[in-house]
Amino acid sequence: MKKMPLLILQLLMLTQVYAQQPVLRAPDGFDVTRNHTIHGKIDSISYHSTTVSASRKMLVYTPPGYSKKKKYPVLYLLHGIGGDEKEWLKSGSPQIILDNLYAENKIAPMIVVLPNGRAMKDDRAVGNVFDSVKVKAFSTFEKDLLRDLIPLVEKKYSVLKDREHRAIAGLSMGGGQSLNFGLGNLDTFAWVGGFSSAPNTKVPEALFPAPDKAKAQLKLLWISCGIDDNLMLFSQRTHDYAKAANIPHIFYVEPGGHDFKVWKNDLYMFSQLLFKTPNPKAFEKYTVLGTAAATNVRAAKYPRILPGSRVLFRLKAPDAKKVQIDLGKKYDLVKDANDFWEVTTDSISEGFHYYSLLIDGIAVADPSSQTFYGMGRMASGLEMPFPGDDYYAVKDVPHGDVRTRQYYSAVTGSWRRMYIYTPPGYDNASEKYPVLYILHGGGEDETGWATQGKTNLILDNLIAEKKAKPMLIVMMDGNLGTGSIANFGEQSLRMFEDELKQVVIPFVEKSYRAETDQKKRALAGLSMGGLQTLYAGARNTNLFSYLGVFSSGWFGNQPNLSQPQYDFMKGNASTINTDLKSFWIAMGGKEDIAYNNCKIMCSKFDELGIKYTYSEYPGGHAWPVWRNNLYNFSQVLFK
Repeated sequence: MKKMPLLILQLLMLTQVYAQQPVLRAPDGFDVTRNHTIHGKIDSISYHSTTVSASRKMLVYTPPGYSKKKKYPVLYLLHGIGGDEKEWLKSGSPQIILDNLYAENKIAPMIVVLPNGRAMKDDRAVGNVFDSVKVKAFSTFEKDLLRDLIPLVEKKYSVLKDREHRAIAGLSMGGGQSLNFGLGNLDTFAWVGGFSSAPNTKVPEALFPAPDKAKAQLKLLWISCGIDDNLMLFSQRTHDYAKAANIPHIFYVEPGGHDFKVWKNDLYMFSQLLFKTPNPKAFEKYTVLGTAAATNVRAAKYPRILPGSRVLFRLKAPDAKKVQIDLGKKYDLVKDANDFWEVTTDSISEGFHYYSLLIDGIAVADPSSQTFYGMGRMASGLEMPFPGDDYYAVKDVPHGDVRTRQYYSAVTGSWRRMYIYTPPGYDNASEKYPVLYILHGGGEDETGWATQGKTNLILDNLIAEKKAKPMLIVMMDGNLGTGSIANFGEQSLRMFEDELKQVVIPFVEKSYRAETDQKKRALAGLSMGGLQTLYAGARNTNLFSYLGVFSSGWFGNQPNLSQPQYDFMKGNASTINTDLKSFWIAMGGKEDIAYNNCKIMCSKFDELGIKYTYSEYPGGHAWPVWRNNLYNFSQVLFK
């Protein structure tokens, strides 16, 4: 039996999972005239446009059985920059698609108006269609549509005249017009569709000047594009903004480029949703190829995020014998006839994840993904969005800087590097700032908090909301001595303490406007960095007023390392409690690999009378947890 292509198999699986949903792609023959099917009618209508002071034309499709005794909703369907009112009819077969859907009882009876979207006296699609005058005419069409065309349609045809029975959609330039005009006139249109919308699409902030109004008035916002379309950027950014603003919509990414194969399928899918009771809870299910991961390199189409927090991986490796994705769990990819390997994962938890390609057993970074230093080497990264992840989103707030500084360390006898976050307005101010020194984990370096941790975005947003004090954040390289957690011990801890006290703090306080008071310094770290914080912080409470320990704890099975720390803290419990304003300990729940060590340590602290605050955020030993830790810990600091 011939092997079924993987994409078709995935589509069949999606159809089974969402059995109550319509097929997610038009079937073969959807755009072919069928025998014994009742047909609608196409009229060519002339009208006088007061907008351009000229006679203009449009085509009007009336459905099978159209009767003036019944009133119909209306879809205004727009063409692209190189077309006119006949472009859909010549290349898109809308009348055939709709006739077939009516025959199958899949769409509500509607009138479809095919206007000329180039509102100028000579509106022919001739000459240089990209001429600025002709391009401007597509914007002018908004006035023509609202003032001249819609009133004529509602006078000449038996139509429903309220906003809930008007829809607008279009392809390419017409897709941009539809988004611009539809979202800009929500008192006129309740149904809006942009198919492969072109660069004329307004920026999202202009499309949605009042997001709450869009939520309340839109029945359906449909955004679609072919995955190989070079105009994907404009659909993607509209989707991203609408998603961040919690505006219900469908983002439908499908196989194909910038052509009528895509747009006919879009019409097939979109028209079935019109003028029916919408179900926003089902909107996410209308997808074929999901959305590109935010961690992809520029223009990379894969990996893609699918509904249910699953991930579709696809890459070309013609000479490979076996390809896997290592995402904590290993997934085997399947090779198709064109040498592409594909797999769809199970549901993946929120936030950032390292992953690797395993090609014939060799772990390599995915060339389609950004790379991050983690696991002791460069690895790929995957960002899984989730509700509530906006605390580290890029927002329209004042932004600070992340600065890279080289410095010479007398402790290591070498040049080293640190990253420093300076808050918004640092260069235009004169005051001094408190400082948080924050440490990465084993197998990572100073880039961890600056990239995987999204430190700058977390603080930018918190400072803008006045939830955190403006502060400097120093992200230093905690790899000293062997630079490996495997040989982690008292010697490397002492070396870290020396580096921090003798080199890093003096460098920061000399180079930046940093507060030098103990009350204005904090030290925090994750995993290995948490151990460094425990060691250097507890021994130097004269330097630090706040300590943050994330996913860490003294090793329960290494008393030679941990017992001296407890002995020190026992002898200095009063000083530690007096000096520290906050000793903040956080874990990633029971699935965190450091959970048992931390619970044992906290029990020891209770015995010793060491005061601390304990917090849990589920997610294990991973960056989603540590981002959340920084978000919460930074709100405690310097208050």
